[in-house]
Amino acid sequence: MIDEIEKDAADRMQKSVAALTSAMAKIRAGRAHTSLLDHVMVPYYGSDVPLSQVANVGIEDSRTITVSPWEKNMVSVVEKAIMTSDLGVNPNSAGMTIRVPIPPLTEERRRDLVKVAKSEAENARIAVRNIRRDANNTLKDLLKEKEISEDELRAAEENVQQLTNATIKQIDDVLVDKESDLMEV
Repeated sequence: MIDEIEKDAADRMQKSVAALTSAMAKIRAGRAHTSLLDHVMVPYYGSDVPLSQVANVGIEDSRTITVSPWEKNMVSVVEKAIMTSDLGVNPNSAGMTIRVPIPPLTEERRRDLVKVAKSEAENARIAVRNIRRDANNTLKDLLKEKEISEDELRAAEENVQQLTNATIKQIDDVLVDKESDLMEV
């Protein structure tokens, strides 16, 4: 029973780290990356769909993303969707290909993005602490129901705490990597 609780907590904590990594990928660091356009929604036959469902998204060079819509009539729609997104980029279309140049970041914008990254990391830490609390509460419930002893409870809580510490270290490592990536000129 204790092993199941610890395994569940470990799985959930790893999902928090994965979610943080995904969120960090969306914070642009001045280089072109296809994940920058992941959240762009395009109107397609009456409903909004992700850009990746109506076009191929690729990298031309370190500062340019290419978008190739599958239908000719979607070129202007995709271009407008990218332009109105919160990325602050100006796409250029040439035939069936849309090029999205990624401008270099200013020092002020870099600092703002570091703040966003720190906020995302703190949210991940909070999620991990909540998972720890849930696991410890479940263990205490087992003690109340006399399914485990106090010694087993104490040992399990120590294991959950070690797991929490290791996961928070992973989160801090992801944050440090992103900060150095953002501040690199």
